[in-house]
Amino acid sequence: MNQRSLDESNAIIVEAWNTVLYDKFCRFRHLLIDGLSQHSDAAFERCKYQEGARVLDVGCGFGDSTRRIAKQVGPDGEAVGVDCAENFIRDAETGARRDGIPNARFVVGDAQWGDLHGPYDHAFARFGTMFFEMPGAAMRNVRKALKPGGTFTQIVWRRREDNPWLHEAELRVKEIVPVVSHEETDQVHCGPGPFSMSGPDMVSTMLRVAGFERITFERYDCDICIGRDMADAIEFAMALGPAGEIIRLAGEEGARRRPQVVEALQEALTPYERPDGIWAPSSTWFITATAT
Repeated sequence: MNQRSLDESNAIIVEAWNTVLYDKFCRFRHLLIDGLSQHSDAAFERCKYQEGARVLDVGCGFGDSTRRIAKQVGPDGEAVGVDCAENFIRDAETGARRDGIPNARFVVGDAQWGDLHGPYDHAFARFGTMFFEMPGAAMRNVRKALKPGGTFTQIVWRRREDNPWLHEAELRVKEIVPVVSHEETDQVHCGPGPFSMSGPDMVSTMLRVAGFERITFERYDCDICIGRDMADAIEFAMALGPAGEIIRLAGEEGARRRPQVVEALQEALTPYERPDGIWAPSSTWFITATAT
């Protein structure tokens, strides 16, 4: 792929995160932040940043993790959130002002190639590295922004089969809705997808080539809330993740088959129904690496 193709592909992904995906993330913020908080809480227990540290938050989204890091490092430290989507950064800045956290700063930028405003003592990414078109470039760029000996902690999804709330929905939708590849449409899309960093061998090789050492993978499993009720869970599955992407890219045909999809998803998600919502098994890697 030449540079022009890379630029065009990246522009499509950035537009997706700035428009249709931003809108959907806002709609399901209660699940994407609160529902996934168990993974974040467990990761932050393992990477307690010292006061005065300067920490980069890659793919910061709404900025909730950046604000959390800023509180941890104290007024003498700084947390800098970077995201390619201007709408997310605007939302993150509003949140920092609202919460009175002056040492949380936010930058619109592409972590694959852009200036990350280092050097940093540490870098962190919560589900923020899986959608890079060129993940190797992003790892190198993060390494460049870190001081020697600085750590990089990532939370990423493990394999599909260990995340049935995403995988089963995808399989059901594929049985009903025709799959349109990214190459077959001019619609915006999210990039490689949530499982692109699930393979330890591939990711560890990528990190070593980028200039990291002491690379570790810790598996973390827990049940997460994917809906306040069945209707919420079905709408979530149809809006985001692989299933949602299939439906959206199918356009009018995806909309036409919506009743069949709703029925299939209700059947798939019923085993996870509890009195307090829909809770499904989930599995992530906590990946840690040290900059050489």
